[in-house]
Amino acid sequence: MSACEVIGSLPCGTLPHATLMLGTLSHPVCVAHVQAVPGQVARLPIVMVHGGFHTGQAYLATPDGRDGWAQLFARRGHDVYVPDWPCHGRSPGLENIAALGTQDIAAALATVVTAVGPALVVAHSAGGPIAWWLAEQLPDMVQAVIGVAPGAPANLVPALPEDAEHVAALAFDQAAGCPVFSQLDQAAVASPAFVRKFWANAPRFPAHTFDKYAMTLVPESPIVLNERFNIGGKGLALHDPARVAARPILVITGEHDARHPRQVDQALATYLNADFIWLPDLDIRENGHMLMIEDNSQEIAQVLFDWLHRQGF
Repeated sequence: MSACEVIGSLPCGTLPHATLMLGTLSHPVCVAHVQAVPGQVARLPIVMVHGGFHTGQAYLATPDGRDGWAQLFARRGHDVYVPDWPCHGRSPGLENIAALGTQDIAAALATVVTAVGPALVVAHSAGGPIAWWLAEQLPDMVQAVIGVAPGAPANLVPALPEDAEHVAALAFDQAAGCPVFSQLDQAAVASPAFVRKFWANAPRFPAHTFDKYAMTLVPESPIVLNERFNIGGKGLALHDPARVAARPILVITGEHDARHPRQVDQALATYLNADFIWLPDLDIRENGHMLMIEDNSQEIAQVLFDWLHRQGF
């Protein structure tokens, strides 16, 4: 693997991590590598893909100071690789973010999976379409996918017109995915009201850390956002869904997630022949969109560990 590894400290916990530079020539990505704890059973590496407006920080530590999923998985014996999307967080290119497309991100993250794989992929929210694409394009490298409230491939998302008024009328329509139309001439910024409505709305969200959490959010590409909602029919679609479905897949969702009602994510799971976990069915309640940082994130990580164990990973 080509990279300049600079040993540093995670914001929480005691596990060291290295910083790797991978990605494509036009879209480099900074990757945090949290090494597996010595003495554990050696397991497949994991690539953790964040969602829109976020960075890999969502996996590295919770805003209330607990270990993130990256550390929890490393303690299970996985080397964990947490990239920041191109133009996000520590990855260079913020000045070009308005021109960033989902395909650009997917191609850049494919270099991470290729460098460290075969691997497991954990993908959240707008990282979902990227994970499905990676599984289709790199079938031997992506051994399994865990979709955490994941976006669907564009195959399942009705195309919307490139009309701001039309899309605005659907902004709170859960069946339509609560779409948002983004103007293409500038980066999008998530307002505090938007964040509280869609990401920090659940009882399990550590509300006292809202300001600290909000500081981790970054501007987002309007192209990526429009593609996420398949505006203009330009979302990232699959050519062969059966190719993706030919591996273990889990879709997991909480009950207070406006864009991921049970029927929507269950339909995605059915489409990809995936296992589906609706957390209330396990008597795990009051979770929203940010499962990896909510106050029971360790309990949810254990659900993921149990599923991986059942799959032989």
